[in-house]
Amino acid sequence: MVFGHNSNVKFGAHTFHVQTEDRGTAHALIDTTVYYQGRVLHRRTNNYLDLLPLDEDSQQALKLRVDEQHRVVLEEIRNGELQLAIPQPPAAPGAKAQPSAPQGHAELSPAPLPAAQRRKLVLELLNARSWLVGKQATLQVAVQGDEGSSVSGVEVFAEIEGSAAPAVHGSKTGSTGRATITFEMPKLGAGDVALVIRVGPGDGCAPLRYSLRAKPRVPAV
Repeated sequence: MVFGHNSNVKFGAHTFHVQTEDRGTAHALIDTTVYYQGRVLHRRTNNYLDLLPLDEDSQQALKLRVDEQHRVVLEEIRNGELQLAIPQPPAAPGAKAQPSAPQGHAELSPAPLPAAQRRKLVLELLNARSWLVGKQATLQVAVQGDEGSSVSGVEVFAEIEGSAAPAVHGSKTGSTGRATITFEMPKLGAGDVALVIRVGPGDGCAPLRYSLRAKPRVPAV
């Protein structure tokens, strides 16, 4: 069983999305990522090798660790203990710089979703064999409802986990339920590297995860 949480937390004038997931026994990692407008601001990873192999008792212990790691990160954001560098939007030519809004007390605020997005969704990478040309990645992604209908207006994000400079790239599905995400491949780090594609917070859809080889490509599907 894989455990995980998705929460939105507001601190001052900014709202962050916090995602914690158990990456499965093949990795034995609890991974928490803090996003701001689709960009990764913080990542925290802890292993649970001491709990392997999992049985009924250790699965319960793993769930408690996932819950606790997620809770701690939320509390650190709410209390201002976790220092997050907020990307500043580019100033318009000739515009005067405005002082930043004061940071105040934070509160958890669930993100309301349209009813069409509360269904279980199915995520698919359409060009699994041709998504990478040189250093340019172009992902053709489709999102469908569990009944097979196309779903529009869904935010879709992609990132290369294990890269030297982690970054999240996003797009939104159109009327046909499809979205295109393009980005330049980053320098890959040591260890496990994977292409991860996921939908926005709150949508009922498991992320797609493809392990990348020395020459990055998605395994044949």
